[in-house]
Amino acid sequence: MTQHQIEMTRYLSSFIEELVQAGVKDAVISPGSRSTPLAMLMAEHPTLKIYVDIDERSAGFFALGLAKASHRPVVLLCTSGTAAANYMPAVVEANLSQIPLVVLTSDRPHELRGVGAPQTIDQIHLYGHHVKDFVDMALPEDRPEMLQYAKWHGARAVDLALKAPSGPVHLNFPLRQPLMPILDPSPFSGEEKRHHVHIYLTKETVEKDLLNQIIAVCHGKKGLIVIGDLDKAEGFAEKLVELSLQLGFPVLADPLSQIRSFGKNDIKVIDQYDSLLRIDRVKQAMKADVVIRFGAMPVSKFLSQYLDTLDDARHFVVDPGSSWRDPIKAVTDMIHCEEHVFVEELLTTVDYTQRNTEWYDQWQRLNTLSKATVNKYLQTIEGLDEGKVISELQQHLPNNATLYIGNSMPIRDIDTFFQQTERHIKLYANRGANGIDGNVSTALGMSVVKQPMYALIGDVTFFHDMNGLLMSRTNQLNMTLIVINNNGGGIFSFLPQADSPRHYEQLFGTPTDISIEKATSLYDGNYYGISDWEEFQDALDQSAHDKGLNIIEIKTNRYENVVTHRSVWDNIQEVIGYESL
Repeated sequence: MTQHQIEMTRYLSSFIEELVQAGVKDAVISPGSRSTPLAMLMAEHPTLKIYVDIDERSAGFFALGLAKASHRPVVLLCTSGTAAANYMPAVVEANLSQIPLVVLTSDRPHELRGVGAPQTIDQIHLYGHHVKDFVDMALPEDRPEMLQYAKWHGARAVDLALKAPSGPVHLNFPLRQPLMPILDPSPFSGEEKRHHVHIYLTKETVEKDLLNQIIAVCHGKKGLIVIGDLDKAEGFAEKLVELSLQLGFPVLADPLSQIRSFGKNDIKVIDQYDSLLRIDRVKQAMKADVVIRFGAMPVSKFLSQYLDTLDDARHFVVDPGSSWRDPIKAVTDMIHCEEHVFVEELLTTVDYTQRNTEWYDQWQRLNTLSKATVNKYLQTIEGLDEGKVISELQQHLPNNATLYIGNSMPIRDIDTFFQQTERHIKLYANRGANGIDGNVSTALGMSVVKQPMYALIGDVTFFHDMNGLLMSRTNQLNMTLIVINNNGGGIFSFLPQADSPRHYEQLFGTPTDISIEKATSLYDGNYYGISDWEEFQDALDQSAHDKGLNIIEIKTNRYENVVTHRSVWDNIQEVIGYESL
């Protein structure tokens, strides 16, 4: 035991204890040498739950999924060098999706930086503007002011990660050898008296005068409530649809808004806008005067294009903290307020007698026609079809299930084919950077908190994060993964490059021809190969009882998928063509 070890242990344990006192319950650790003292002290802490992931990129997304599901900051720890660089994709997603992460990177001490020491890179501001804050921590000392310094930064990191808009913070720890901390007696035994920082997060509200101004703008107008990716507390959905009815403003609900599947549908939301707004006639006839938007920008490109045409509309964006999520630059009124607070306070002000019922009913009628057309078409499909996968999932997932959706085609199919339901199903995706990286790990991280847990992804997304499956085996996590295997990048079949066959398969189709069944066995999962819809239902039923990892593979054809999707949209356009608008 050296004096250095004593000082290092007291300094780092003070920091870790303050993280826990500030609300951290989980840490995801990537093994390494330089991070040894932090890792061992986290494992020693009596209440901190640790998860060990040997792949840093997967570890980053696992932590992100855990934080996304729990709404609590999760600690992410790695050693020095390129290990820290592999956290970058998850840090970027956490920043854009407003997910609280506390990223701890271990580093060489200052005298070993920039001199060719092994496993050493420049980690100062490694994540650039993708984190809310960066601190290059001081070397460990146990003077009272340095212990206070360590505790102060622990509390501050959690506070900054949680404060709206939530996001990742980065602390870099230079550490000298020897790296072994002192665990006997445990530094968390309670013998040392410590005081802690208490953090209070207050809610932003709206002044009464502003509420009255908003109501004055909305009265009798053709308005819309647009809600994107937003996971709020129970009760928010009910309040939002009540506001919709009181204002006479239809709710255009992105699948990630949780409004299509909050457990009730006595008040209908608009879930077919992506199909409807592909029709120029609808876009021209259904121009809104007022838009109130919550959450991230919705998935639908056609909704974004429609909103972009509303040059004369008042466009209210409600976003807490310092967020400014308005990629189409349409905002006329930015309101920084907690979304549920805004809705509740607006409900106390609104006068429902001045709503535009004709406008409201017209949207409902168009939505009903579109939905009926989609359902009629899906009933005619007998073979395995990617759109029908969504309707089958909607019918057969258990109530209170959570479904994580991969990017590219799955999230777009969810937008088109997942209709409002009375069943309570939570829908999530990584729509910050819209990447296919880390989707398996994100879903597994969520499975720690959310059960029963399902994920729907494509085959390329599956292979991109296959390493993430290891966490299901090492931590006995329960999840059913549905893989739509069209042997390549299906979304490119809808893009202009699909019309140019030269080099298309090599550059965009990218068939992998890898066995998902063999990959499942590698991680001790249960595999289900599907050939018809009855087998799909049986597999879903069986997986609900099987513990651990379940993988259901559905093989489809990329080219047939394009034809069926376009046929659905053409049918909707034909039906709407007979309607007076």
